[in-house]
Amino acid sequence: MKQAILKTAIIGAAIIGFSAGGNAYAGAVHDSSLFTTNTLPGNDDGSTGLVSLGFSINFYGTTYSNLYVNNNGNVTFTQPYGTFTPSAITSSSSLPIIAPFFADVDTRSGSPVTYGASTIGGQNVFGVNWIDVGYYSNHANPNNSFQLIITDRSDIGAGDFDFQFNYDRILWESGQASGSDANGLGGTSAVAGWTNGLGTFLQLAGSLVNGALLDNGPNALIANSLNSNTLGQYNFRVRNGQVENNNPVPEPASLALLGLGALGLFAARRRKTA
Repeated sequence: MKQAILKTAIIGAAIIGFSAGGNAYAGAVHDSSLFTTNTLPGNDDGSTGLVSLGFSINFYGTTYSNLYVNNNGNVTFTQPYGTFTPSAITSSSSLPIIAPFFADVDTRSGSPVTYGASTIGGQNVFGVNWIDVGYYSNHANPNNSFQLIITDRSDIGAGDFDFQFNYDRILWESGQASGSDANGLGGTSAVAGWTNGLGTFLQLAGSLVNGALLDNGPNALIANSLNSNTLGQYNFRVRNGQVENNNPVPEPASLALLGLGALGLFAARRRKTA
């Protein structure tokens, strides 16, 4: 049995983009054979222990050399995070987190989460693969494929880094303990974005909106991009501890950005039984 406090929010002030429909396969994941050195065994709501990045990053004045890989579509720096129902990423979010797809991933059936260090283009990188992952409870299909890559850019300045969200396929949006139906649709939908835990954050438009981030949704993750010519790819640069493109202007056929304030916040409790 597991419990969590569910927070949702009504978020305003969005920059609107547009997306293409259809259940296309984006192909944005950068070589799924990378980042397979380590495996988080099949689980529901689990996390790794502290894992070394292989380099140090400066994220808003705090230096991190390690992180936790969390099964539910995110990484954190100060503690493991087993919460399964996502909440809005707002100025009140206090846990530093980078979340390409925060939702109730369940890998007890299907493919597990893998992670590890590698190099891309001569740069040291650390990546996490959520490839062909299912949702609670014990559903292996339909499944999602997405990836996080963190790139060392100490060649530019100490602690500088980039991070990238890559999406190939998003066919489910929530787990049944978060109110979805048997197909992983509806309920409290996934959130994508990041926060430094100190009031600076970004949440991708369509987060927490039923159907929005799915492959045929109005904010389909595979049909948009950010600072990239590859659909399904979202790039962020961090220099001198600051995300340079915190509120960038979306490129044509790219995503809307959301994260300019909360109009309301409420909490409720949800319980799920394994």
